[in-house]
Amino acid sequence: MSPKIVTIVGATGAQGRGVASAFINNPAYHVRAITRSPTSAAAQALASQGAELITANVNSLPSLKTAFAGSSIIYAVTDFFEPFAAHSSPTKAVEIETQQGINLARAALSTISTLEHYIWSTLPSAVNISKGKYNVPHFEGKIAIDQFIQSQPELVKKTTFLWVTWYHSNYTFPMFTPYWIPTAGKYIQFASYAADTPVHTIGDVTRNIAPFVKAIVEQPEKTLGQVVKASSEVFGAEELLQLWARTKGVKAQFVRVSGKDFGQIWPLWADEMGVMMEFWDEYRESWVDTLGRKVVTGEELGVRGLVSVEEAFKTFEFE
Repeated sequence: MSPKIVTIVGATGAQGRGVASAFINNPAYHVRAITRSPTSAAAQALASQGAELITANVNSLPSLKTAFAGSSIIYAVTDFFEPFAAHSSPTKAVEIETQQGINLARAALSTISTLEHYIWSTLPSAVNISKGKYNVPHFEGKIAIDQFIQSQPELVKKTTFLWVTWYHSNYTFPMFTPYWIPTAGKYIQFASYAADTPVHTIGDVTRNIAPFVKAIVEQPEKTLGQVVKASSEVFGAEELLQLWARTKGVKAQFVRVSGKDFGQIWPLWADEMGVMMEFWDEYRESWVDTLGRKVVTGEELGVRGLVSVEEAFKTFEFE
């Protein structure tokens, strides 16, 4: 029996590398790694482990159809932050990401006869949950893609909507980074949200996404047509900062500033990540679905072997 083709979009990215590790040493599967840069070190590392490298672009539907042909499992993800940084516009980034996600879904439909499982990396809708008060751009483009998938009966019945929560490596984003203040002798993290704002995190996504994806594929009766929430732990924002500080043997302080001041320090980004954190602050139960799907947890799927955030922080450097 021929191995099943597992096609991974963004295979050299944080999520993609982790997903590849779930299948790459299993003879029952053949990993097809989609990349725009097959000669990159990350792509060549996958190739050295036996992955097939395919060049395709999420902006090109024909290239995706070719790359997806014959796939049994497809892992699909988009990168909102690439167009966000390129255009300095959340509106433009949402427009681009939405089209990319629809391209991915249409390409999956083109191989629906062989497709068994389409795993789409997405997020809940802050707009729907907050009744319009909070618009987190990198959430909302994905919701439009969710709705497109739900409009395609043949695809939605083979789809799992995967919510990948906060990465520990998000501390590399300037608005989350703790800054060394020599005169204070400690690191300071500035925030426009409360110290106890809940942060649901997957921790090290490159290591912790694989157990979730394995469970999704192995338990289709629980995951097809539903949402799976990939989260390993929950911390208050200040609690997370202090955990990082302890692993590094340093002192840190959480300093709350006004939303206006936060926006002046990090213009544009405050309207993205800052709004997300303020949304999580006000809506403490924010990981809920508004599109009629069940949210399945890792506990319900029996997910095991996750690396703790504390362990992930020990080897993490942002400087």
